[in-house]
Amino acid sequence: MPPERRSPSKPNRRTRARPDRKTQMRLGQKASTGTGGPLRKAAPSSRRTPPARPSAAAVSITVAAAAEERRLRQQNRLTLEEDKPAVERCLEELVFGDVEDDADTLLRRLQGPRVHLHEDSDDSEVENEAKDSFPPQKQPVWVDEEDEDEEMVDMVNNRFRKDMMKNASESKLTKEKLQKRLKEDFVDLFNLDESEEDEDDLLHRTGNFISTSASLPRGILKMKNCQHANAERPTTARISSVQFHPRAQVVMVAGLDNAVSLFQVDGRTNPKIQSIYLDKFPIFKACFSANGEEVLATSIRSKVLYVYDMIAGKLIPVHQVRGLKEKIVRRFEVSPDGSFLLINGVAGYSHLLSMKTKELIGSMKVNGRVTASTFSSDSKKIYASSEDGEVYIWDVNSRKCLNRFVDEGSLRGLSIAISRNGQYVACGSNCGVVNIYNQDSCLQETNPKPVKAIMNLVTGITSLAFNPTTEILAIASEKLKEAVRLVHLPSCTVFSNFPVTKTNISHVHTMDFSPRSGYFALGNEKGKALMYR
Repeated sequence: MPPERRSPSKPNRRTRARPDRKTQMRLGQKASTGTGGPLRKAAPSSRRTPPARPSAAAVSITVAAAAEERRLRQQNRLTLEEDKPAVERCLEELVFGDVEDDADTLLRRLQGPRVHLHEDSDDSEVENEAKDSFPPQKQPVWVDEEDEDEEMVDMVNNRFRKDMMKNASESKLTKEKLQKRLKEDFVDLFNLDESEEDEDDLLHRTGNFISTSASLPRGILKMKNCQHANAERPTTARISSVQFHPRAQVVMVAGLDNAVSLFQVDGRTNPKIQSIYLDKFPIFKACFSANGEEVLATSIRSKVLYVYDMIAGKLIPVHQVRGLKEKIVRRFEVSPDGSFLLINGVAGYSHLLSMKTKELIGSMKVNGRVTASTFSSDSKKIYASSEDGEVYIWDVNSRKCLNRFVDEGSLRGLSIAISRNGQYVACGSNCGVVNIYNQDSCLQETNPKPVKAIMNLVTGITSLAFNPTTEILAIASEKLKEAVRLVHLPSCTVFSNFPVTKTNISHVHTMDFSPRSGYFALGNEKGKALMYR
């Protein structure tokens, strides 16, 4: 059957969209004839014809629109940066670019006029010229009237600020005046010359506030009350031991409440670090080791020696020492070099132990009973005071008696202390007299004469403590209230302003100075560890 013929009214799409080969040849001949050149082959149908160029009117409209947009952007930028300083605007233009100025122009604007400096010009001239190059500061747009009113600080109802009042009219002070008053008290307290001390240097000074004896006058000692060392852990039990850490700003407080507490020393709040509770163990004495890594504690009625390892956080009880036949262990001393531990026993015996292993090395015996003992500053000798008024000097290595002398005027010795520099030996007796000897005379003579006899107390001297710089000797008696004195060295005179009047020091049982003599602490029977700066 013959194929069906399509209607001429519906032309083929392919024929309408693409001309035949003859038609293309004719168009190619016409184009080549018009240009006068040789005949060229017609371009393939797949190549597109380039778009027509825009007219001049369209180009002018586009240029005008771009200029208008640039003008609006410039106007908005100027409006936003109207309040910015000139230096900041130049920096932003240099970093982000600007349509009007190039980089060299912006750099010249940022540098400003060059300042020619001479070689002999000082720093003050350079700073003044640099300040003049900056624009002046603008005045605030709006000022609150309440800001101009000075806030008043109450001075009466605060126990710390009450002492700074000079008269009754200063019941309230402004913050500026209070800050000035605090600065004056600080400079006056530590003997600082405000004209010589820069403020930054003044803030960087810590510790060692008590200087050498040449600048520590006798008669009046400048010191102030601080917050109690154990304020964050109050107690009513008697404080038996107060001691500053040999290397850190930490103070230890122990008492009959079965607890040993550590506090950070800042003089203001003294935050608590840690407390160690010992069950049924009222503490008679607690002491740091020489390196400050351990705390040793004994009880009133026990032979157990507790050792608290601060590094490992372990509590180690030493129930029995081989060869030690003491039923109760109370008084002990740690050598300054950290090698030995001395325990005072009954019947006149003193036992020397190894600090590392807690093993017995040897024992020494005096006539009567040992009432107090201490190591020399070099840890090579032991000074022991007996109840018959004699002082024995022992060699640590051989445990032999090097010398024995009678404490002048003493019927019964109660306490003994040696200065850190090895110059003085202080002996306290039951009659309230403290004899200060030269250590060399104690080693060579059987009846040495004291350099000075302190007779300001009338009851038995139970506590003696030298400060680390050997400028102050603290003496105290637990028999009477307020029975504590500070002695100036080398004049051996008592400071007249301590203890201050109207203070509740009560009965003092223990005392200690901080390693750099910045603080002085004492513990009383009311459970307070008082601290002074």
